[in-house]
Amino acid sequence: MKQVFKSLSFIVIIGLAASCGGPQGEKAQTGDAQEVSVATGDVSLKVDVAASNVEWTGAKPTGQHNGTISISDGSVMLSNGVVVGGKFTIDMNSIVNSDLTSEEDNAKLVGHLKSPDFFDVAKYPTAVFEITGADAVNGTPGVTHNITGNLTMKDVTKSITFPAMVKIEDNKLTAETPAFVIDRTQWNVQYGSKTLFDNLKDKFINDEISLKINLTAEM
Repeated sequence: MKQVFKSLSFIVIIGLAASCGGPQGEKAQTGDAQEVSVATGDVSLKVDVAASNVEWTGAKPTGQHNGTISISDGSVMLSNGVVVGGKFTIDMNSIVNSDLTSEEDNAKLVGHLKSPDFFDVAKYPTAVFEITGADAVNGTPGVTHNITGNLTMKDVTKSITFPAMVKIEDNKLTAETPAFVIDRTQWNVQYGSKTLFDNLKDKFINDEISLKINLTAEM
């Protein structure tokens, strides 16, 4: 009977994980940080921080949470109407949760995300993304470019590549990405990782987090 109960419990845990499915999105290509060449362009656009942010989603077997992080500064360099470089700063202290309506639960989650368990914002108040390449894409609905750049978060810098819809008109750039997924543990965000800790049972948190970048930059 005990064995049956254990088997049923295991099935329930697997079912919960499957029903949640984890954060949605195409997995970003990740590799070693790339050398950043000095971008030479004829136009420098300043990021409109009020119109730009990063949306995030994290998940565990019992559900998921989502929210936003503000972009505090940045610029994009154009040459003949083509993106040749850029850099923007993400204010990790601005993490917001959007789904928890209880003020207490919301504050508890945000406080935990800011703690050393996760992003340790007291020590690492910002993350930075620096563009190293923007390759045009044809034939993919909703995507005009594959953007490659170095993402620095906590004490780690890695190159990531993800798709984006980029529009440039009258010295104004807007860029939106579909949701894409990165493995947070590659940036030393390890709390609750089932691949790093084997004693968590159903208390783990997915290693993968989903991000969606919304960026506006203009003269």
